Amino acid sequence: MKFKSIIIAFNVVIAFFLAFVFLIPFIVLGRDAAVILWQSSWSFGPALLLLLIGMDLYFALNYRVFLLLEKEDWPALVQELENRVLRKKNYTPRLVKLLANSYLVLSDAVSVNALERKLTVARPALVNANALVFGAARILAQDNRGAVEFFEDRLPGTGTRSPKVSGADREWLSWYHGFALLLNRQFGPAAERFSRFAETSGDGILTGLSSYFIDDTLRKFLPEKTLSLAGKALEGKERVRKALKNRTDWNREVKRLETEVHAVVLTHYIEKAANYVYS
Repeated sequence: MKFKSIIIAFNVVIAFFLAFVFLIPFIVLGRDAAVILWQSSWSFGPALLLLLIGMDLYFALNYRVFLLLEKEDWPALVQELENRVLRKKNYTPRLVKLLANSYLVLSDAVSVNALERKLTVARPALVNANALVFGAARILAQDNRGAVEFFEDRLPGTGTRSPKVSGADREWLSWYHGFALLLNRQFGPAAERFSRFAETSGDGILTGLSSYFIDDTLRKFLPEKTLSLAGKALEGKERVRKALKNRTDWNREVKRLETEVHAVVLTHYIEKAANYVYS
């Protein structure tokens, strides 16, 4: 994304709009009528100018961050954000989220966990707001028990620290709890959660992942439930194939997930789930 081009285009559009608004009345209505109109709506121009100045100032203050994002220079971006967030203690939601995501892109789970500890003291609400990233980092660090407890505390509607998140993030929090249970070898509870996803989830990727883990792993460790779990897996597989009719449809949904950095820890399993669903 060319951030400089975006800000230049924004300036051009605002300047054109200002010229259009203030020149057209003069051309169409004449000088006297235009003056009367300008006097009655004089505040409109300064408001747009203030908006333009504010946007330009914001871009100037964050130019290096935008530049490093554009280059995808994650190590340099992390250094810049650490200076702003950790050294200068500028715990703004945007910078914290960007720093946590940058750590995760670099697979630096240790630094994500260190950031979480600092935020727990300084800005605990930001831990909950970025629960998917901080929880995924625990999984990346193979802290499976810690991941179970982390997601359990934040389960929508039941967790003691349940954050206010969107519908999609609510599903992901719940699904990651099941995944953490599986990794922690709590197979019974994991099977219950994944079975619900296979039966009812409206997200094709989460349904496919759940069905894959039920069939590939949970049936082996829960032999007494192998028949019922096989049925759940097949039901989920069929539901995915109805919603995402082919691998192209699946890949389109996976592409959409590229903006969700927490999903990077699942790349290998998402591919396996696709092979399972469309085999």
